[in-house]
Parts: sequence; C-alpha cells; structure tokens
Amino acid sequence: MPLARKIILHAPISDEALLDAFVEQCLRDDVSLVAVVGPGCSRIEDVIDEIVVGDGKDPTRFLCTTSHPDQPFEDVMNMAIIWEYEQGDPVEEVRL
Repeated sequence: MPLARKIILHAPISDEALLDAFVEQCLRDDVSLVAVVGPGCSRIEDVIDEIVVGDGKDPTRFLCTTSHPDQPFEDVMNMAIIWEYEQGDPVEEVRL
C-alpha cells in the first residue's frame, strides 16, 4: 500500500538502517513532505536529506523534509494538514 503524500515520522527511530528503504519508498510513492518529530528529529531529518540527495547525480530525487524539536505534535499535524501542495490530503504517522 502506498504511503500518504504527507508523513509525520516519529523519532527516535528503532533502527536507523530502516531509513534507507523508507526514504526510497517515499520517493517511489511521490511523498511531498516528511515532518520529523521527537527526540533527535533534527539529525534524522539530516540523514533523510543525505539519502535523498545521494551522490547528487539525479535531480529528480526530491522530498521536502522538516524537523520540529520544540513543537507540540498538534502544531506539526496542523502544519502538515495545511501543507500547500496537498491541502486536505491525509497525513500518515510513521514509526520505524
């Protein structure tokens, strides 16, 4: 089943090795936003960005990421709900 176009990823991640497959699925499923919340979310966002960019040779690989270390979950959910490109689309919460 494809992922929603807007994802809230909860940190910490149980196994960071799962991030590679998760990011590749996000790219295949045309996810537009991955908002990371929870402890260590800024670093997880950086790791995701590095996976997306890879060797930098494929300009079609794009995924908008955000991290929210000090924001309440409700605020992050509201931001995702009104994300400009997919207003009204569902937001999926993911825990790895």
